[in-house]
Amino acid sequence: MGQRSRKRRANAATGREAAPQNGGAAGDLTPKARPAPRQTGEAPGEAMSRGYARSRARADDVRAGLVPLAPGERPRAVTIAAVFAALLALANVVVYLAGWDVGGSEPTLRGLLSYCVVLGVAAVGMWFNRYWAVLGFQMLLAGSIIIASLFLLRASNWQAVAFCLGVLAACGPLFWFLIRAMARLQMPSR
Repeated sequence: MGQRSRKRRANAATGREAAPQNGGAAGDLTPKARPAPRQTGEAPGEAMSRGYARSRARADDVRAGLVPLAPGERPRAVTIAAVFAALLALANVVVYLAGWDVGGSEPTLRGLLSYCVVLGVAAVGMWFNRYWAVLGFQMLLAGSIIIASLFLLRASNWQAVAFCLGVLAACGPLFWFLIRAMARLQMPSR
């Protein structure tokens, strides 16, 4: 064990702070004196708890403004998402049956069917106001947003840029509006 390690352990055991050696030269591993925190007249945790209290108050105000769903009511964003998921599943089947190449190769039937089943289950679940379906569809939207953003960085022609921007324009707002709809789906019914 080196001399510095022994000094640090000894200082830690006695509660003393190590004095800088060599005038605080580069390569010195001893702890330096830290500047004293600003004196604001409050304990260090009070500012944080005030911030949390403000955040909690804002969240409570938003929750108080939410109206529970009436029986048979479906939020508009959830309806749009259900229709969008069903149309996307149908479009994937049409692309496969038409024989179009995707990314230079024909898509596999197993991959296409699994994706269409996931979209179909999400569409049906959202149609019946199921929270898990909205959450799952939001995961698909988030993945689409991330992938389109990354592809946008590597887009080499205007068609690729237009496609990525179209995906972002469709998925971004839908993702945002589904957040509030999910809060209403979690509320107890009237």
